[in-house]
Amino acid sequence: MSDTITRSATTAAPYEDLAGALRGPLTRPGDPGYDSARAVYNGMIDRHPAAMARVADVADVIACVNFAREHGVDLAVRSGGHNAGGLGVVDDGLVIDLSGLRSTTVDPGAHTVRADGGCTWGDIDHATVAFGMATPSGFLSSTGVGGLTLGGGIGYLTRRFGLTVDNLLSADVVLADGRFVTASADSHPDLFWGLRGGGGNFGVVTSFTFACHDIGEHGTVIGGPVIYDIADTTKVLEWYRALLPSLPEELSGWFGLITVPGGPPFPEDLWGKKACAIVWCYTGPHAQADDVLAPVKAFGSPLLVGLGPMPFSVLQQAFDALFPAGLHWYWKADFFTEITDAAIETHVTFGSQLPTAASTMHLYPIDGAAMRVGQSDTAFAYRDGGWAGVIVGIDPDPANIPVMTEWARRYWQALHPTSAGGAYVNFMMDDEGDDRIQASYRGNYDRLTRVKATYDPANLFHVNQNIRPAS
Repeated sequence: MSDTITRSATTAAPYEDLAGALRGPLTRPGDPGYDSARAVYNGMIDRHPAAMARVADVADVIACVNFAREHGVDLAVRSGGHNAGGLGVVDDGLVIDLSGLRSTTVDPGAHTVRADGGCTWGDIDHATVAFGMATPSGFLSSTGVGGLTLGGGIGYLTRRFGLTVDNLLSADVVLADGRFVTASADSHPDLFWGLRGGGGNFGVVTSFTFACHDIGEHGTVIGGPVIYDIADTTKVLEWYRALLPSLPEELSGWFGLITVPGGPPFPEDLWGKKACAIVWCYTGPHAQADDVLAPVKAFGSPLLVGLGPMPFSVLQQAFDALFPAGLHWYWKADFFTEITDAAIETHVTFGSQLPTAASTMHLYPIDGAAMRVGQSDTAFAYRDGGWAGVIVGIDPDPANIPVMTEWARRYWQALHPTSAGGAYVNFMMDDEGDDRIQASYRGNYDRLTRVKATYDPANLFHVNQNIRPAS
Protein backbone atom coordinates (compact mmCIF):
# COMPACT_ATOMS: atom_id res chain seq x y z
CA MET A 1 0.00 0.00 0.00
CA SER A 2 1.38 3.42 -0.91
CA ASP A 3 2.53 5.73 1.90
CA THR A 4 1.42 8.75 -0.13
CA ILE A 5 -2.05 10.10 -0.78
CA THR A 6 -3.27 8.99 -4.20
CA ARG A 7 -3.09 11.98 -6.53
CA SER A 8 -5.92 12.47 -9.00
CA ALA A 9 -6.10 14.94 -11.86
CA THR A 10 -5.54 17.92 -9.61
CA THR A 11 -6.69 20.49 -12.12
CA ALA A 12 -10.17 18.95 -11.89
CA ALA A 13 -10.50 19.68 -8.18
CA PRO A 14 -13.31 22.14 -7.31
CA TYR A 15 -11.12 25.19 -6.74
CA GLU A 16 -14.11 27.50 -6.96
CA ASP A 17 -15.25 25.98 -3.67
CA LEU A 18 -11.88 26.69 -2.11
CA ALA A 19 -11.91 30.27 -3.40
CA GLY A 20 -15.22 30.83 -1.66
CA ALA A 21 -13.83 29.55 1.63
CA LEU A 22 -10.80 31.86 1.71
CA ARG A 23 -10.33 35.43 2.85
CA GLY A 24 -7.17 35.73 0.75
CA PRO A 25 -7.13 35.57 -3.08
CA LEU A 26 -6.87 32.33 -5.04
CA THR A 27 -5.00 32.76 -8.33
CA ARG A 28 -5.42 30.26 -11.19
CA PRO A 29 -4.06 29.92 -14.74
CA GLY A 30 -5.40 32.73 -16.89
CA ASP A 31 -5.98 35.06 -13.96
CA PRO A 32 -4.20 38.45 -13.90
CA GLY A 33 -0.92 38.12 -12.05
CA TYR A 34 -0.71 34.34 -12.39
CA ASP A 35 2.82 34.32 -13.82
CA SER A 36 4.21 36.74 -11.26
CA ALA A 37 2.53 34.80 -8.45
CA ARG A 38 4.10 31.50 -9.49
CA ALA A 39 7.61 32.94 -9.93
CA VAL A 40 10.10 32.05 -7.21
CA TYR A 41 13.59 33.30 -6.36
CA ASN A 42 15.36 30.78 -8.62
CA GLY A 43 14.62 31.75 -12.22
CA MET A 44 15.40 28.18 -13.39
CA ILE A 45 12.15 27.04 -11.78
CA ASP A 46 9.17 27.23 -14.17
CA ARG A 47 6.24 25.41 -12.60
CA HIS A 48 2.55 25.90 -13.22
CA PRO A 49 0.31 25.30 -10.20
CA ALA A 50 -3.39 24.66 -10.59
CA ALA A 51 -4.00 27.31 -7.93
CA MET A 52 -2.13 29.56 -5.52
CA ALA A 53 -3.73 30.72 -2.28
CA ARG A 54 -2.24 33.88 -0.80
CA VAL A 55 -3.60 33.12 2.64
CA ALA A 56 -4.83 35.91 4.88
CA ASP A 57 -4.83 34.03 8.19
CA VAL A 58 -4.50 30.62 9.85
CA ALA A 59 -8.09 29.75 8.94
CA ASP A 60 -7.14 30.06 5.26
CA VAL A 61 -4.22 27.71 5.80
CA ILE A 62 -6.48 25.15 7.45
CA ALA A 63 -8.95 25.40 4.57
CA CYS A 64 -6.18 24.80 2.02
CA VAL A 65 -4.72 21.83 3.88
CA ASN A 66 -8.15 20.23 4.23
CA PHE A 67 -8.90 20.85 0.55
CA ALA A 68 -5.63 19.28 -0.61
CA ARG A 69 -6.11 16.24 1.61
CA GLU A 70 -9.75 15.68 0.66
CA HIS A 71 -9.18 16.09 -3.10
CA GLY A 72 -5.83 14.33 -3.46
CA VAL A 73 -4.07 17.52 -4.55
CA ASP A 74 -0.30 17.99 -4.51
CA LEU A 75 0.47 20.68 -1.95
CA ALA A 76 3.43 23.07 -1.79
CA VAL A 77 4.09 25.65 0.92
CA ARG A 78 5.84 28.91 0.11
CA SER A 79 7.34 31.36 2.58
CA GLY A 80 10.09 33.49 1.00
CA GLY A 81 10.35 31.40 -2.18
CA HIS A 82 14.15 31.09 -1.85
CA ASN A 83 14.33 27.29 -1.79
CA ALA A 84 17.16 26.02 -4.03
CA GLY A 85 14.98 23.47 -5.77
CA GLY A 86 11.93 25.71 -6.01
CA LEU A 87 9.96 23.51 -3.62
CA GLY A 88 7.61 26.35 -2.74
CA VAL A 89 5.75 25.76 -6.00
CA VAL A 90 4.40 22.62 -7.69
CA ASP A 91 3.05 21.73 -11.12
CA ASP A 92 -0.74 21.14 -11.27
CA GLY A 93 -1.16 21.39 -7.53
CA LEU A 94 -2.06 23.90 -4.83
CA VAL A 95 0.42 26.42 -3.38
CA ILE A 96 -0.12 27.85 0.08
CA ASP A 97 1.57 31.25 -0.20
CA LEU A 98 2.31 32.61 3.27
CA SER A 99 3.86 35.86 2.05
CA GLY A 100 0.89 37.93 3.21
CA LEU A 101 1.52 36.90 6.82
CA ARG A 102 4.34 39.27 7.79
CA SER A 103 3.80 40.55 11.34
CA THR A 104 6.49 40.47 14.04
CA THR A 105 6.29 41.07 17.78
CA VAL A 106 9.38 41.70 19.91
CA ASP A 107 9.45 41.27 23.68
CA PRO A 108 12.62 43.15 24.71
CA GLY A 109 12.38 42.04 28.33
CA ALA A 110 12.06 38.37 27.52
CA HIS A 111 14.49 38.65 24.58
CA THR A 112 12.10 36.98 22.16
CA VAL A 113 10.55 37.68 18.78
CA ARG A 114 7.43 36.13 17.32
CA ALA A 115 7.24 36.12 13.51
CA ASP A 116 4.55 35.02 11.09
CA GLY A 117 5.34 32.25 8.64
CA GLY A 118 5.53 34.60 5.67
CA CYS A 119 8.18 36.88 7.16
CA THR A 120 11.59 37.34 5.64
CA TRP A 121 14.70 37.70 7.77
CA GLY A 122 14.69 41.36 6.84
CA ASP A 123 11.39 41.67 8.68
CA ILE A 124 12.84 40.10 11.82
CA ASP A 125 16.10 42.06 11.66
CA HIS A 126 14.17 45.31 11.30
CA ALA A 127 12.18 44.46 14.41
CA THR A 128 14.97 43.14 16.64
CA VAL A 129 18.02 45.26 15.77
CA ALA A 130 16.10 48.35 16.92
CA PHE A 131 16.45 46.83 20.41
CA GLY A 132 20.12 45.89 19.92
CA MET A 133 19.20 42.23 19.49
CA ALA A 134 19.19 39.55 16.82
CA THR A 135 18.41 35.87 16.40
CA PRO A 136 20.63 33.60 14.28
CA SER A 137 19.57 33.49 10.66
CA GLY A 138 21.25 33.27 7.25
CA PHE A 139 23.10 35.61 4.88
CA LEU A 140 20.39 37.31 2.79
CA SER A 141 17.63 39.42 4.30
CA SER A 142 15.20 38.43 1.54
CA THR A 143 15.28 34.76 2.60
CA GLY A 144 12.05 33.44 4.10
CA VAL A 145 12.03 32.72 7.81
CA GLY A 146 10.10 29.47 7.39
CA GLY A 147 12.29 27.64 4.91
CA LEU A 148 15.60 28.64 6.46
CA THR A 149 14.47 27.78 9.98
CA LEU A 150 12.98 24.39 9.19
CA GLY A 151 16.17 23.31 7.41
CA GLY A 152 18.39 24.30 10.35
CA GLY A 153 19.53 27.90 9.84
CA ILE A 154 23.27 28.61 9.38
CA GLY A 155 24.50 32.20 9.46
CA TYR A 156 26.76 34.90 10.88
CA LEU A 157 25.69 34.22 14.48
CA THR A 158 26.02 30.41 14.42
CA ARG A 159 29.42 30.26 16.15
CA ARG A 160 28.23 32.42 19.03
CA PHE A 161 24.55 31.54 19.44
CA GLY A 162 24.00 28.30 17.49
CA LEU A 163 21.73 27.51 14.57
CA THR A 164 18.37 29.15 14.03
CA VAL A 165 16.68 25.94 15.25
CA ASP A 166 18.73 26.09 18.45
CA ASN A 167 16.98 29.38 19.18
CA LEU A 168 13.47 28.28 18.22
CA LEU A 169 11.22 28.32 21.29
CA SER A 170 7.91 27.33 19.75
CA ALA A 171 6.04 27.05 16.47
CA ASP A 172 2.36 27.21 15.57
CA VAL A 173 1.59 24.46 13.05
CA VAL A 174 -1.34 23.38 10.88
CA LEU A 175 -1.09 19.59 10.62
CA ALA A 176 -2.07 17.33 7.74
CA ASP A 177 -5.41 16.50 9.38
CA GLY A 178 -6.24 20.21 9.70
CA ARG A 179 -5.52 20.52 13.40
CA PHE A 180 -3.76 23.62 14.72
CA VAL A 181 -1.17 22.96 17.42
CA THR A 182 1.70 24.71 19.14
CA ALA A 183 4.92 22.70 19.21
CA SER A 184 7.54 23.37 21.88
CA ALA A 185 9.69 21.51 24.35
CA ASP A 186 6.58 20.97 26.48
CA SER A 187 3.87 20.59 23.83
CA HIS A 188 4.15 18.01 21.03
CA PRO A 189 7.86 17.61 21.79
CA ASP A 190 8.44 15.03 19.05
CA LEU A 191 6.99 17.40 16.47
CA PHE A 192 9.11 20.22 17.88
CA TRP A 193 12.20 18.02 17.57
CA GLY A 194 11.35 17.22 13.94
CA LEU A 195 10.69 20.83 12.99
CA ARG A 196 14.20 21.76 14.09
CA GLY A 197 15.92 20.69 10.88
CA GLY A 198 13.41 18.28 9.34
CA GLY A 199 12.19 20.74 6.73
CA GLY A 200 8.57 21.17 5.72
CA ASN A 201 7.66 17.53 6.26
CA PHE A 202 5.34 17.86 9.24
CA GLY A 203 2.93 20.71 8.58
CA VAL A 204 2.52 24.38 7.73
CA VAL A 205 4.21 26.59 10.31
CA THR A 206 2.19 29.78 10.61
CA SER A 207 4.35 31.46 13.26
CA PHE A 208 7.68 31.03 15.01
CA THR A 209 8.92 32.31 18.37
CA PHE A 210 12.69 32.71 18.72
CA ALA A 211 15.13 33.64 21.44
CA CYS A 212 17.03 36.86 20.74
CA HIS A 213 20.50 37.93 21.87
CA ASP A 214 22.21 41.22 22.52
CA ILE A 215 24.81 41.81 19.80
CA GLY A 216 27.59 44.32 19.25
CA GLU A 217 27.07 47.85 20.49
CA HIS A 218 23.28 48.37 20.46
CA GLY A 219 22.95 46.09 17.42
CA THR A 220 26.01 47.49 15.64
CA VAL A 221 28.56 44.87 14.56
CA ILE A 222 31.88 45.12 12.77
CA GLY A 223 31.77 43.26 9.51
CA GLY A 224 32.50 43.10 5.83
CA PRO A 225 34.75 41.35 3.32
CA VAL A 226 38.49 40.89 3.12
CA ILE A 227 39.31 40.07 -0.50
CA TYR A 228 42.45 38.36 -1.82
CA ASP A 229 43.74 37.56 -5.28
CA ILE A 230 42.54 34.21 -6.64
CA ALA A 231 46.20 33.16 -6.82
CA ASP A 232 46.33 33.34 -3.01
CA THR A 233 43.53 30.78 -2.54
CA THR A 234 45.79 27.99 -1.26
CA LYS A 235 47.51 30.02 1.43
CA VAL A 236 44.30 31.79 2.46
CA LEU A 237 42.43 28.50 2.91
CA GLU A 238 45.35 26.91 4.80
CA TRP A 239 45.42 29.91 7.14
CA TYR A 240 41.63 30.11 7.47
CA ARG A 241 41.10 26.42 8.36
CA ALA A 242 43.68 26.70 11.17
CA LEU A 243 42.61 30.12 12.43
CA LEU A 244 38.83 29.83 12.60
CA PRO A 245 38.54 27.26 15.45
CA SER A 246 40.91 29.36 17.56
CA LEU A 247 38.91 32.58 17.23
CA PRO A 248 36.53 33.82 19.93
CA GLU A 249 32.96 32.89 19.07
CA GLU A 250 32.05 36.56 18.73
CA LEU A 251 33.93 36.51 15.41
CA SER A 252 32.78 34.42 12.48
CA GLY A 253 33.72 34.43 8.84
CA TRP A 254 32.66 32.49 5.77
CA PHE A 255 34.98 31.80 2.85
CA GLY A 256 34.03 32.30 -0.78
CA LEU A 257 35.41 32.09 -4.32
CA ILE A 258 34.02 35.06 -6.23
CA THR A 259 34.23 37.44 -9.13
CA VAL A 260 34.42 40.96 -7.69
CA PRO A 261 31.17 42.75 -8.66
CA GLY A 262 31.42 45.62 -11.10
CA GLY A 263 30.17 48.56 -9.10
CA PRO A 264 30.38 50.42 -5.78
CA PRO A 265 31.47 49.90 -3.07
CA PHE A 266 34.21 47.88 -4.76
CA PRO A 267 37.18 49.79 -6.28
CA GLU A 268 36.97 50.00 -10.06
CA ASP A 269 40.36 48.35 -10.56
CA LEU A 270 38.95 45.16 -8.94
CA TRP A 271 35.76 44.92 -11.01
CA GLY A 272 35.45 41.56 -12.75
CA LYS A 273 38.55 40.13 -11.03
CA LYS A 274 38.41 36.52 -9.81
CA ALA A 275 39.20 36.42 -6.11
CA CYS A 276 38.82 34.61 -2.84
CA ALA A 277 37.23 36.36 0.10
CA ILE A 278 36.27 35.96 3.73
CA VAL A 279 33.25 37.90 4.97
CA TRP A 280 33.67 38.59 8.68
CA CYS A 281 31.19 39.48 11.40
CA TYR A 282 32.26 40.52 14.89
CA THR A 283 29.46 40.81 17.45
CA GLY A 284 31.44 41.44 20.64
CA PRO A 285 32.38 44.64 22.51
CA HIS A 286 33.85 47.22 20.16
CA ALA A 287 36.57 48.08 22.67
CA GLN A 288 38.02 44.62 22.07
CA ALA A 289 37.59 44.67 18.29
CA ASP A 290 41.10 45.79 17.38
CA ASP A 291 42.69 42.90 19.27
CA VAL A 292 40.20 40.32 18.00
CA LEU A 293 40.44 41.46 14.38
CA ALA A 294 44.22 41.95 14.36
CA PRO A 295 45.03 38.51 12.87
CA VAL A 296 42.35 39.01 10.22
CA LYS A 297 43.74 42.35 9.12
CA ALA A 298 47.40 41.29 9.30
CA PHE A 299 47.31 38.18 7.15
CA GLY A 300 48.59 38.14 3.60
CA SER A 301 48.28 40.86 0.99
CA PRO A 302 44.57 41.58 0.67
CA LEU A 303 43.22 43.47 -2.31
CA LEU A 304 40.55 45.03 -0.10
CA VAL A 305 39.85 45.20 3.64
CA GLY A 306 36.22 46.21 3.85
CA LEU A 307 35.65 45.86 7.59
CA GLY A 308 33.66 48.51 9.40
CA PRO A 309 30.92 49.14 11.97
CA MET A 310 27.34 48.75 10.75
CA PRO A 311 23.96 47.68 12.09
CA PHE A 312 23.63 43.91 11.90
CA SER A 313 20.65 44.41 9.60
CA VAL A 314 22.89 46.23 7.09
CA LEU A 315 25.35 43.31 6.98
CA GLN A 316 22.41 40.96 6.44
CA GLN A 317 21.32 43.07 3.45
CA ALA A 318 24.81 43.50 1.99
CA PHE A 319 24.39 40.89 -0.76
CA ASP A 320 20.68 41.34 -1.50
CA ALA A 321 21.28 43.69 -4.44
CA LEU A 322 23.87 41.33 -5.97
CA PHE A 323 21.42 38.42 -5.94
CA PRO A 324 17.96 39.73 -6.85
CA ALA A 325 15.06 37.40 -7.46
CA GLY A 326 14.89 35.85 -10.92
CA LEU A 327 18.51 34.85 -11.50
CA HIS A 328 19.07 31.26 -12.63
CA TRP A 329 20.65 29.12 -9.89
CA TYR A 330 22.06 25.60 -9.87
CA TRP A 331 23.20 24.30 -6.47
CA LYS A 332 25.44 21.44 -5.30
CA ALA A 333 26.23 21.04 -1.61
CA ASP A 334 28.00 18.98 1.05
CA PHE A 335 29.00 19.12 4.71
CA PHE A 336 32.72 19.13 5.54
CA THR A 337 34.29 18.34 8.91
CA GLU A 338 37.65 19.58 7.62
CA ILE A 339 39.17 21.44 4.70
CA THR A 340 41.71 18.92 3.44
CA ASP A 341 44.71 19.58 1.22
CA ALA A 342 42.91 17.70 -1.55
CA ALA A 343 39.87 19.94 -1.10
CA ILE A 344 42.05 23.04 -1.35
CA GLU A 345 43.53 21.77 -4.63
CA THR A 346 40.00 21.30 -5.96
CA HIS A 347 38.94 24.79 -4.88
CA VAL A 348 41.97 26.27 -6.61
CA THR A 349 41.21 24.41 -9.84
CA PHE A 350 37.54 25.28 -10.07
CA GLY A 351 37.81 28.73 -8.53
CA SER A 352 39.91 29.75 -11.52
CA GLN A 353 37.12 28.48 -13.79
CA LEU A 354 34.15 30.42 -12.35
CA PRO A 355 31.85 30.23 -15.40
CA THR A 356 29.80 33.41 -14.87
CA ALA A 357 30.22 36.62 -12.90
CA ALA A 358 27.80 35.58 -10.15
CA SER A 359 28.81 31.90 -9.85
CA THR A 360 30.50 31.13 -6.55
CA MET A 361 31.48 28.65 -3.86
CA HIS A 362 30.93 29.30 -0.15
CA LEU A 363 32.02 27.54 3.06
CA TYR A 364 29.89 28.47 6.09
CA PRO A 365 31.26 27.51 9.54
CA ILE A 366 29.26 25.29 11.89
CA ASP A 367 31.18 25.22 15.16
CA GLY A 368 31.27 26.96 18.52
CA ALA A 369 27.79 27.08 20.05
CA ALA A 370 26.38 24.86 17.30
CA MET A 371 28.71 22.06 18.42
CA ARG A 372 27.44 22.21 22.00
CA VAL A 373 24.06 20.87 20.92
CA GLY A 374 23.93 17.08 20.72
CA GLN A 375 23.65 15.36 17.35
CA SER A 376 20.30 13.85 18.33
CA ASP A 377 18.95 16.84 20.28
CA THR A 378 17.42 18.30 17.12
CA ALA A 379 16.74 16.84 13.69
CA PHE A 380 19.78 18.75 12.36
CA ALA A 381 22.55 16.20 12.86
CA TYR A 382 25.83 17.77 11.71
CA ARG A 383 27.24 18.91 15.04
CA ASP A 384 30.89 17.81 14.63
CA GLY A 385 32.21 21.20 13.67
CA GLY A 386 33.25 22.10 10.17
CA TRP A 387 31.47 23.81 7.32
CA ALA A 388 28.38 23.69 5.13
CA GLY A 389 29.68 24.02 1.60
CA VAL A 390 27.77 25.08 -1.48
CA ILE A 391 28.76 25.39 -5.12
CA VAL A 392 26.40 27.59 -7.10
CA GLY A 393 26.19 28.39 -10.78
CA ILE A 394 24.31 31.71 -11.14
CA ASP A 395 23.47 33.93 -14.09
CA PRO A 396 20.59 36.07 -15.39
CA ASP A 397 20.85 34.59 -18.91
CA PRO A 398 19.25 31.15 -19.39
CA ALA A 399 21.69 30.54 -22.26
CA ASN A 400 24.41 30.12 -19.62
CA ILE A 401 22.59 27.41 -17.67
CA PRO A 402 24.42 24.50 -19.40
CA VAL A 403 27.92 25.84 -18.78
CA MET A 404 27.32 26.84 -15.17
CA THR A 405 25.51 23.57 -14.41
CA GLU A 406 28.33 21.50 -15.87
CA TRP A 407 30.91 23.48 -13.88
CA ALA A 408 29.01 22.98 -10.62
CA ARG A 409 28.58 19.25 -11.20
CA ARG A 410 32.23 18.66 -12.09
CA TYR A 411 33.35 20.76 -9.12
CA TRP A 412 31.09 18.81 -6.75
CA GLN A 413 32.18 15.43 -8.14
CA ALA A 414 35.81 16.34 -7.53
CA LEU A 415 35.17 17.77 -4.05
CA HIS A 416 32.62 15.29 -2.70
CA PRO A 417 35.17 12.59 -1.70
CA THR A 418 36.58 15.07 0.87
CA SER A 419 33.14 15.70 2.42
CA ALA A 420 31.36 14.34 5.48
CA GLY A 421 28.62 12.81 3.33
CA GLY A 422 25.32 14.63 3.58
CA ALA A 423 24.36 18.22 2.79
CA TYR A 424 22.45 21.13 4.27
CA VAL A 425 18.94 20.43 3.01
CA ASN A 426 18.30 24.12 2.31
CA PHE A 427 21.03 23.94 -0.36
CA MET A 428 19.78 20.79 -2.09
CA MET A 429 18.01 20.71 -5.44
CA ASP A 430 14.89 18.57 -5.85
CA ASP A 431 16.44 15.69 -7.79
CA GLU A 432 19.11 14.31 -5.44
CA GLY A 433 17.32 11.16 -4.22
CA ASP A 434 16.44 9.44 -0.95
CA ASP A 435 20.01 8.35 -0.20
CA ARG A 436 21.21 11.95 -0.09
CA ILE A 437 18.33 12.95 2.17
CA GLN A 438 19.03 10.09 4.56
CA ALA A 439 22.74 10.94 4.62
CA SER A 440 21.89 14.53 5.48
CA TYR A 441 20.09 13.42 8.65
CA ARG A 442 22.55 10.70 9.71
CA GLY A 443 21.27 8.69 12.68
CA ASN A 444 18.25 10.97 13.11
CA TYR A 445 16.55 9.75 9.94
CA ASP A 446 14.70 6.77 11.46
CA ARG A 447 13.26 8.93 14.23
CA LEU A 448 12.17 11.47 11.63
CA THR A 449 10.26 8.77 9.74
CA ARG A 450 8.44 7.88 12.96
CA VAL A 451 7.54 11.51 13.67
CA LYS A 452 6.34 11.75 10.08
CA ALA A 453 4.16 8.68 10.54
CA THR A 454 2.58 10.27 13.62
CA TYR A 455 1.86 13.71 12.15
CA ASP A 456 1.59 13.08 8.38
CA PRO A 457 1.06 9.34 7.82
CA ALA A 458 -0.26 9.77 4.25
CA ASN A 459 2.66 12.07 3.28
CA LEU A 460 0.48 15.02 2.31
CA PHE A 461 3.52 17.25 2.80
CA HIS A 462 5.82 15.63 0.25
CA VAL A 463 6.87 18.58 -1.94
CA ASN A 464 10.10 19.01 0.03
CA GLN A 465 13.28 17.07 0.76
CA ASN A 466 10.91 14.31 1.61
CA ILE A 467 11.05 12.06 4.65
CA ARG A 468 8.73 9.14 4.05
CA PRO A 469 6.59 8.00 6.98
CA ALA A 470 7.66 4.83 8.74
CA SER A 471 5.53 1.82 7.87
